[in-house]
Amino acid sequence: MKSFNISIEQSCPQCGAPAVLEETDRLIACPYCRVSSFLMGDACFRYILPHNNPDINSSLYFPYWRFKGTLSSCYPDKTDYRFIDISHRGTNSTMFPVSLGFRSQTLKLKFALPEFEGVFVKPELSIDNIICIAEKRFCAKGANSPAIQSFIGETTSIIYSPYYLKDNMLWDGVINKPVCKTLPKDFDINLFVTEKPDWTIDFIPAICPDCGWDLSGEKDSLVLLCKNCDSAWQSHNKKLQKINFGYFPDTDNDLLFLPFWQIRANVSEIALDSYADLVKLANLPKAVQKSWENMAFKFWVPAFKLRAKHFIRLATQFTLVQPFDEIIKKVPDAAMHPVSLPVTEAIDTIKIVLSNFIKPKKDYFPLLTNIKITPESYSLLYVPFKKNCFDFIQPKYNISINNSVLRTSENL
Repeated sequence: MKSFNISIEQSCPQCGAPAVLEETDRLIACPYCRVSSFLMGDACFRYILPHNNPDINSSLYFPYWRFKGTLSSCYPDKTDYRFIDISHRGTNSTMFPVSLGFRSQTLKLKFALPEFEGVFVKPELSIDNIICIAEKRFCAKGANSPAIQSFIGETTSIIYSPYYLKDNMLWDGVINKPVCKTLPKDFDINLFVTEKPDWTIDFIPAICPDCGWDLSGEKDSLVLLCKNCDSAWQSHNKKLQKINFGYFPDTDNDLLFLPFWQIRANVSEIALDSYADLVKLANLPKAVQKSWENMAFKFWVPAFKLRAKHFIRLATQFTLVQPFDEIIKKVPDAAMHPVSLPVTEAIDTIKIVLSNFIKPKKDYFPLLTNIKITPESYSLLYVPFKKNCFDFIQPKYNISINNSVLRTSENL
């Protein structure tokens, strides 16, 4: 299934020039004033659909949750992946359509900001409620229910659709047509819990907090790099936070450095603290050496979005390899793939990765439901891949990823 990103109309925070962003954009480089600004992340962004109601003060903005992601379901003999892109009304009122249909994908939205007039209905349902609705709609239940379910690369937002009252009818503000013939007698707009749109969109200059140099990255980068003082920065509590990072050196040509989250975590129920534990748990064809008990085990998860099947395969392969290469704590002088998956979402995929390599599954699989993953530390590491006609290959570990798979990940 093809994924679509929301388009948002937004002016440059420095000079006011018009721009159109995608929902995944974080680094905005203005072609007019040539200033780069970084959009700070939030729990979820709020948008407004465009409308043609001339009296904007009478507009009633009704909330819809929009959820996009891949649902991974683990069974003893397989793992299923299902892409989900849905919208669902945030308040249980049968007067309004259940979903937005394709509107959020075909119209250019705007951020919901304090300057918008009208009545904003407060969502009654939480994002957890919407996830439960998605799971009930798309997941098998009963005897066929999976042991583990997890979403990969999910995106959540609230989209306000405009409506207004006229001639005792509720009108759709996008197409200026009535939703129903007449309003029911018990319909009362005052029964809705409303809220004032006091949400803000925070842009900060893409400048290194340590040295004042321009930070670099792609438009969808969640981590920005300073090539002057060799530092990496991510959004945290509406500020730039420095993170540990590095890369594996390679002198070959035509390299692309792919980013991975290296995560040290405590895993309950099973012993998985060292490389020796991994060899035993994954039943690798190796004789356990005494020195491996002192080599700390870490999960390796791609720091970029991929189709779920390829994402989990890549995470499983690198986790089993446990690279112990020399790490250079600088920005590599080569092409680099942007970080588009935050470490919080990478942590959410660890159980799926774990279920992929434990053996024998019949012994360990019943434990997976009760296992708790507690992250302790993480680093961002860039791994060099050699480009050929169809694939990017990591020759040392014999791991590859198809060029087209990597290219189409931009749509996620």
